[in-house]
Amino acid sequence: MPRQITGQALPDDLITALRDATTIAVLCGAGLSAESGIPTFRDSQAGLWSKHDPMDLASPEGFARNPQLVWQWYQWRRSLIAETAPNAGHLALAELQSKRPSTSIITQNVDGLQQRAGSISEHVLELHGNIERNICSRTRKPIDPAWLRDRCDQPPASPHHPEGLARPDVVWFGESLESATLNQSINVSQNCDLMLVVGTSGLVHPAASLPVLAQDHGARLLEINPQSTALSALVDWHWLQTAATALPALIDSLFPP
Repeated sequence: MPRQITGQALPDDLITALRDATTIAVLCGAGLSAESGIPTFRDSQAGLWSKHDPMDLASPEGFARNPQLVWQWYQWRRSLIAETAPNAGHLALAELQSKRPSTSIITQNVDGLQQRAGSISEHVLELHGNIERNICSRTRKPIDPAWLRDRCDQPPASPHHPEGLARPDVVWFGESLESATLNQSINVSQNCDLMLVVGTSGLVHPAASLPVLAQDHGARLLEINPQSTALSALVDWHWLQTAATALPALIDSLFPP
């Protein structure tokens, strides 16, 4: 059973594990960005979008049936992200990377807030893509932002294929994760000494298998989540706090002024 932490003071054995870890991996989920005011995927289907099935909004089939609907939903989500800022949790992770360069962040979030917090893009593995980027729906080649108008109500034509359209560079239902990013994430998980599991439910695979993989290769696991999750029974420590509260406290404990 995991050792539960309820306050902001870390137990000595966890501080020792953090200090002794040569390599740290961080797996982030929607709970981290929710504290910046970004609704989770399910929560973003509120109001006007509540009548639409997720498969209509986030699948290749849904895009083929109604590309304008899908594009408008993502444009709306992009507008929400543009109005938000990285929270204390994002900033603490960026500071952890700056002070411990061997720290790798694996994120399921598509909002790019971790990079806006100061993390170097090469050290953030975006398992599910990035909503700010666009690719060709036929070739999956990146589309230069200069090709697109700032705001448009329907997906622009792709410069890479006569029948292609611009679509968000995110992983939709029925699509596989980008193989290079997944392989990097597996390699990071297999070679870390300690993994932080931050704000994720542990239900979405293959991301949910990464902490198990890390543990199988000898890593210790710290979960940061105010709720119990599908991974809670596996971890060494479960810190019952939100990321924006716990991660700054972790930095203070690891790097006291």
